[in-house]
Parts: sequence; C-alpha cells; structure tokens
Amino acid sequence: MLHGVDVSAHQSSFDADGLDFVFIKATEGRSYVNPRLTDQTKRARDADCVVGFYHFLWPGNIAAQAEYFVSKAPEKAGDLLAVDWEQNGEGTHASNAEKDRFIREVKRLRPHHRVLLYCNRYFWLNHDTTSYAGDGLWIADYVTAGKPRVKASWRIHQYTDHPLDKDVANFSSRSAMRTWARN
Repeated sequence: MLHGVDVSAHQSSFDADGLDFVFIKATEGRSYVNPRLTDQTKRARDADCVVGFYHFLWPGNIAAQAEYFVSKAPEKAGDLLAVDWEQNGEGTHASNAEKDRFIREVKRLRPHHRVLLYCNRYFWLNHDTTSYAGDGLWIADYVTAGKPRVKASWRIHQYTDHPLDKDVANFSSRSAMRTWARN
C-alpha cells in the first residue's frame, strides 16, 4: 500500500515527506479555484509524488463544470483527475447520471489521463446506481487503512480526516502507480 493525502485550500501547508501521492482540490462548480493550487502542486511535485487533482461537483451545468475543471487543473502526463461526489453546502448533490456524465466528459477532454470517482461509502452504497467510477474508485470510509467496507474494486481508500485527509493506494510501489496513471 502506498500512502498519500488529499488537500484543499484549508491546508496552508502539508508535509510531503514519506508520501507517495497527493490529490489537490483544483476547482468547485464553475467559479471556484483553490487559491493554494499552485503552491500545493509545486510541493507535491518537488517531493516526487504522484499528483492528482479533483473537482467538487455541483448539480447542473455538467459540461461547463468539466470544461472549467480541465481549464484550471494543471496538465502533466501521469497526473490523475478525480470528481468529488458528495453533498454540498446547500444540502444537495449532483445526480448519479450527472456524476457519470462528468467523468465521461473529463475523460473526453483529457483522454490521456486517468479519471477517478471519489465518494464516501454512504454515497457509493445509497446513491450510486451504475457503479461507474471511470478508471478507479477512491472511497472514503473511516476504518482501518486499506480495508474499506465496500465490495467493489477500489484504487484509493481515504481512511481518516484527522489531522488531514489520509489515504492509501492499492499499488505495490510508486512506480506501479505512475505506470498505471500514464496508461
């Protein structure tokens, strides 16, 4: 198992020492860009981590959100892309069909990048009706690292959010994760 974190503007800094991968929140909806995106990306790249970017999905305007995400997320071969599908601050969420459409649109716009679905266990079990996760499932379930309570293939498991979001990836080495990300 590889170790990583996912960060957003809430983390003014993070220690990349000992990390294999870092996911960075890039965008949300059609107007928000993480103001720390550039610095967080540099820190992760300087530590030679596999780097990923995610978009917090809102309902509606799916094609526009996908275009906004890929226009703001840095583009480098081997970077991973993900959609964060969960309840937003207004208590709503994108539909299952919108989640699927967003993943497909990002894959169309950046065909040489892996695109993953990030969601929590509740959404996976109670909202998802297609099990479509693009190129991989990144599941949040706060239990023992690497043992999420889902009967689905997963690539990344977020197992805690204290003191920040910590994850493990189901790869034998950083090299194996890089190879997968580049295919």
